[in-house]
Amino acid sequence: MDRGQRLAVLISFSGAGGVERMVMNLLPAFSQAGVAVDLLAILRKPAPELVRLNGSGMRVLDLGVSHTALAVPGLVRYLRTERPFALLAAKDRAIRAAVLAKRLSRVDTRLVGRLGTHLSAAMANKPALIRWARQWPMREMYSEVDRIVAVSEGVAGDTQKIARLPPEKIVVIRNPVITPEMLEKSCVPADHPWFEPSEVPVILGAGRLTRQKDFATLIRAFARVRAVIDSKLVIIGEGRSRPALEKLAADLGVAEAVSMPGHVANPYAYMARSSLFVLSSAWEGSPNVLTEALALGTPVVSTDCPSGPREILRDGCYGPLVPVGDVKRLADAMLNTLQSPLERELLREAAAEYSVERSAARYLEVLGFAHSGSDKTLHTT
Repeated sequence: MDRGQRLAVLISFSGAGGVERMVMNLLPAFSQAGVAVDLLAILRKPAPELVRLNGSGMRVLDLGVSHTALAVPGLVRYLRTERPFALLAAKDRAIRAAVLAKRLSRVDTRLVGRLGTHLSAAMANKPALIRWARQWPMREMYSEVDRIVAVSEGVAGDTQKIARLPPEKIVVIRNPVITPEMLEKSCVPADHPWFEPSEVPVILGAGRLTRQKDFATLIRAFARVRAVIDSKLVIIGEGRSRPALEKLAADLGVAEAVSMPGHVANPYAYMARSSLFVLSSAWEGSPNVLTEALALGTPVVSTDCPSGPREILRDGCYGPLVPVGDVKRLADAMLNTLQSPLERELLREAAAEYSVERSAARYLEVLGFAHSGSDKTLHTT
């Protein structure tokens, strides 16, 4: 195929992360639009999700390294040989590797980077030297990127400030959260006994069991909710905070009503059958799980963390926003929402702009495969 229709996508697979899932959602839509896609994979961990691309016609090229910094030589060789029209690099380290490879290969490939983290919030408690080590390369290298795609207005503003980029360099594109596969999986029965028909409401949390997700606040809030109404809490995900969270639930006397089943094959079946979804994070980029819950019509409560929830919930119109770490306010919002939930159809409509079709079309526009006649359209949301 003519290089004018070839797109390279560079991404590191480091586990069952949201970035990897969002990119995998986009790839079939790119291919269906007539773009030849080469996935340039850095396999830090096994990536079973790549099976989804079998028979798709897309090429999966393993760069043969386990760290993004080591991918530059292979990426240089690829760019010199294939000379794709555009390269999409997902995550900061991949963007930096792509900048170096483009310098060395001296090709005219259009370079677009995707960022999904509010870096200032994520690095707020880190030593000054570590913060500088993350931010300085962005200031030095991002000027060579044609566009930066941010997943939320909050990420866009934070990136512009850190990298000192002109606003026209950054475009907000919503994550491709809603897919036909997600909707199909939501109809499958959940493999957990608490989701059988019952009068007892089930509250759901989801994410890595780490400080960022602040499930300790959710468990403390749940203990207050359970003191008022009989209810259960399920937290899906895995991480190093598991022992501390299990001990907290036991100390609060709610261990028998808290289930942490780890990673589950089909989280959408859980979401669709939950009475309430709660995001308790200290920070986010654009929390996909919150959007997924809305798309499935599940009432939600969220912390007003940087960044994403306020945008997704339209300043609280589609679910309460509470201060980060505020147990009482979170518990009150959970109780109120359980007692007076919004209509499911209204919640589904709130998530409509996070469809894979809309997101892929915007990406192709920014990558240069679709032309709207005016560059100004690249900076609208």
